[in-house]
Amino acid sequence: MSQSAEKFRKWVRRSHPAPQARTRLLCLPHAGGSASFYFPVSRALAPAVEVLAVQYPGRQDRRHEPNVPDLHTMADRIFHAVRDLDDKPLALFGHSMGAVLAYEVALRMQDAGLPAPARVFTSGRRAPSCLRDERIHAESDEQLVAELRKLSGTADTMLTDPELLEMIMPAIRSDYRAVETYAHDPGRRLDCPVTVLTGDSDPRVTVEEAAAWEHHTSGPTDLHVYPGGHFYLAEPRESALVIGLLRELLAAQGAQGPAPARAAVA
Repeated sequence: MSQSAEKFRKWVRRSHPAPQARTRLLCLPHAGGSASFYFPVSRALAPAVEVLAVQYPGRQDRRHEPNVPDLHTMADRIFHAVRDLDDKPLALFGHSMGAVLAYEVALRMQDAGLPAPARVFTSGRRAPSCLRDERIHAESDEQLVAELRKLSGTADTMLTDPELLEMIMPAIRSDYRAVETYAHDPGRRLDCPVTVLTGDSDPRVTVEEAAAWEHHTSGPTDLHVYPGGHFYLAEPRESALVIGLLRELLAAQGAQGPAPARAAVA
């Protein structure tokens, strides 16, 4: 196995292989999340779209690997694992912390002169330029659990089981530290379409903060607001709407064929 193939298998999970698909969608999970979060998306979009989900270190089958508490380092490693996916259009979808990682991975594709992402989907996350002073990663376990309950993205069975909490808490705290200490470069922008998705009652993102993603690309942007909180996309009705939107936009991109490569930036 080549080194690049080994990196890919370490970082990426392909639940429903779809070799005939004309488009790929690389999905990046939220803080504390894992690749399995996107299993329903993969099942719904195959075989028209091949869904790939990133598996961060420190969870599930990578639980014995060290966590990565820095988003730029994480983005570097993800980029090197997926940089060879240039034979067909590749879109990126990230939720919450994953939205920032999708943005940073897309910037690295741009810097390397690779084909432009077909589209970047940013879900449940304010634009990088909308700063908040959040330090949840430095709080007690009890306060961190309270935050998880507030966002309604973690099953109560996990939050009330001491053994499970002991297992998942290091990855969650590391991810919170990564996203809360992240700083973007205001001089850099994407040059591809960006689709922004958010819940109308998300306690961590206002609609205005979500809309500000338009300032981070020279390409077109569109904003989709759904009923619900931070994990609006986990609700059956909203999930179906998001799947429909992905299917529509990615089918259109697949019909256009791969984007042309650019000259590498020195």
